[in-house]
Amino acid sequence: MALFAIGIVLTLILFIALGFTFNNTKIKWKLNGKQALSLLGLGVMVLACYVSVPTGHTGVVTTFGKVEDFTLEAGVHFKLPWQEVVKMDNRVQKSTLDMSCFSSDIQEVALTYTVNYQISKQDAMTIYKTIGTDYYNTVIAPCITEAVKIVTARYNAEELISSRSDMAGEVEKVLEEKLLQYNIELVGTSIENMDFTDAFTDAVEAKQVAEQNKLRAETEAEQKVLEANAAAEIKKVEADAEAYQTITRAEAEAKANREIAESLTQSLIDYTYAQTWDGKLPTFMTGENGMLPFMNVDKLVEDSTPEVTTPATTPAE
Repeated sequence: MALFAIGIVLTLILFIALGFTFNNTKIKWKLNGKQALSLLGLGVMVLACYVSVPTGHTGVVTTFGKVEDFTLEAGVHFKLPWQEVVKMDNRVQKSTLDMSCFSSDIQEVALTYTVNYQISKQDAMTIYKTIGTDYYNTVIAPCITEAVKIVTARYNAEELISSRSDMAGEVEKVLEEKLLQYNIELVGTSIENMDFTDAFTDAVEAKQVAEQNKLRAETEAEQKVLEANAAAEIKKVEADAEAYQTITRAEAEAKANREIAESLTQSLIDYTYAQTWDGKLPTFMTGENGMLPFMNVDKLVEDSTPEVTTPATTPAE
């Protein structure tokens, strides 16, 4: 609109200025050929009827301040001289916020939160009409801060450390719902940094050291139990093996004795006895009433042999 007004003013000025002629000391104004140069102002007016929308932007058209119900895509477009085109960036944009929050157990945590977002192209005129061009500071930044603080308050400080991914997912879900109400699409989010007070950090480190020491002690105790069980198992296996060998050896001996006993005959026994007898009869023998004396045959023979006496020889008379 301003450019069109400048074109009109420029045309009028040139047309009037080029109509003056100076002759000696007289100044006259009349139509002449030089006034054709005033058409340059018309060129400026024509340029005011065209607008260029850059790539990645959407043109919002206003007529005397009223937002039209259509938008212009990237490229060159014709418009009425009294219309304005507001260029809205519909590319993915990045924003990083540093904020301070509190956990459910009243521990202060400093967060660095990054958001990637873009406006809806088809709703660009609605965003301009209801929010304006500074939609980030008006809507997005407050929504980010509120969503992060709401979700952070659901976790205690230790859970924020151990469940960071869950917390980030909840923040993204809450933030997405809030931004959709303003026709702004959430592309992605991330928690780039999470920092606690020095006192809490020291307490967490001390607890982790204690838990590691406890775990190491439990592991060593379990290792000793396993070693003791393994040693007992080895001893049991060795004892079972030795018992098995003893049983096997006894069975082998019993089998051998049984086979020997089965192979013996009375004739073989008598023959073996006869081969080993020294010719002497036993002094005692076993009877029905126990041990009975057995006569010594040799002694009996000796005692029963009559003594032969040789008569004395008398000298011959």
